[in-house]
Amino acid sequence: MAASSQALSTSFSIAAIFIWGTSDFLGGYGTKRTDAFLLTMLAHTGGLVFILTLAMATGSALPATASIPWAVAAGLSGGGALAVFYQALGKGKMGLTAPISAVLGAAIPTCFGIWSEGLPRAWQIAGFFLAATGIWLIARVEEGGQRPEGVGTAVLAGLGFAGFFLFIKQTGESAAFWSAAISRAASLALVAMIVLCSRTSRQMDRQGAALGITAGCLDTLGTAVFIRASQTGRLDVAVVLSSLYPAVTVGLAWLVLKERLTRWRTVGVMAALLAVPMIAA
Repeated sequence: MAASSQALSTSFSIAAIFIWGTSDFLGGYGTKRTDAFLLTMLAHTGGLVFILTLAMATGSALPATASIPWAVAAGLSGGGALAVFYQALGKGKMGLTAPISAVLGAAIPTCFGIWSEGLPRAWQIAGFFLAATGIWLIARVEEGGQRPEGVGTAVLAGLGFAGFFLFIKQTGESAAFWSAAISRAASLALVAMIVLCSRTSRQMDRQGAALGITAGCLDTLGTAVFIRASQTGRLDVAVVLSSLYPAVTVGLAWLVLKERLTRWRTVGVMAALLAVPMIAA
């Protein structure tokens, strides 16, 4: 693969870091005020309108028929994961839950790449062990005997994100905006069905609605940017670099919400984030 192509892919991945990191902070902050699934449905609605507008405004070519099922599968996996992830962020500390989802979401597609392309290098093996150590430190029992809230749902979200990365890669060279739009439509359909079938009372104020719409637009834009990263470079590198987004989420939570972590959990967060580039080394 040409160095220029990989450099372009890296640029797209770095852009996805900041877009997704900001989106997750806004979504997680919004779920502290309202129901996670209702906010996710609103986020997907806003994101779908936003990405459709971009696709039509830029005159992007419609995707090939063969790529549509993969985009739908990516949307179902990623959409459900995002709702669960927002719920995890709302229940626990953003600085704890975001790295867990990121590490699992990056490690599984990388393992798939290793299985299909060959054995990992020494740095990748070290990265897997470091990631496992980080997750253990983040999720370890507190002195009072209580595990931090949101860890289980963060793990579930990470599995869903891994599925998204694997499926969206299969859309091939289809236009990024249209692939993101199809993916988002599938996500919206899934989350809307969950909201409509649930009998739980769900309320949302104006601020929650604004946070949801903004988070949804950013998340969908991040998806389109990631698709371009995976199209112009290696999947494993694009996935792992893009998965550094929790660093932005953690930073915003520290600046805005004044979240504090214990010493060992801080070490765990740093280990999880450090593991991401090591896995792609």
